[in-house]
Amino acid sequence: MQNSLYVALSAQVAQEKRLNTIADNVANASTVGFRATGVKFEDVVSGLGSKSVSFASAGDTYLSTQHGGMRETGNPFDFAIRGDAWFGIDTPAGTVMTRDGRFTMTQDGQLVTVEGYPVLDAGGAPMQLDPRAGPPTAGADGSLRQDGRLIGAIGLFEFNPGANFVRYGNSGVVPPSTPEPVVDRMEAGMVQGFVEESNVNPIKEMTKLIMVQRAFENTAALIRQTDASFSDAIKTLGSK
Repeated sequence: MQNSLYVALSAQVAQEKRLNTIADNVANASTVGFRATGVKFEDVVSGLGSKSVSFASAGDTYLSTQHGGMRETGNPFDFAIRGDAWFGIDTPAGTVMTRDGRFTMTQDGQLVTVEGYPVLDAGGAPMQLDPRAGPPTAGADGSLRQDGRLIGAIGLFEFNPGANFVRYGNSGVVPPSTPEPVVDRMEAGMVQGFVEESNVNPIKEMTKLIMVQRAFENTAALIRQTDASFSDAIKTLGSK
């Protein structure tokens, strides 16, 4: 009987993690460049043969690889990535990967994010523009030109976020290892005047949220019922 309590409790812990993940996805359904979080669970088996008991694991989070839709803004400092690549930005946490390409130019010509973090070039250095030359013209490979003159290229990077990855801000991800610049990949590039929207499907996530909430409530009811049965058994045995 105690095993049933532990199994139900492990299921409730897993469901709580799933609830938190779905809620975070729904909250970021309109966040530019946001990639949804998924959770993968496995059975944890204790014991052997007929005495074995299967528990739910705590679950590992993973980052969705599905692309969000592109929305045209017409802003020359907005960029969307085509293919599997990421922008690199310099933050207090170090280099962070993001798909949020809403950039701007400071008075001294530095290309920065909406939060003010420097955007990195392919070599990992802050991207520097000419503040007197106006907005740049971008090539599909990330190259930037001002007044027809090549001034550099926005870095496009690839990395493996791995399980239980770490987010930074709304749409940033802290890479577990040094990201590699994208080279010689025709399917990866950049589009100017567009931003990538969140890849979260709000309706689908809300449906999942309702289902998990109901499962959580059912498990809680099962725990209460099992606990009551356990108490009744103790009272019955204790009275004999």
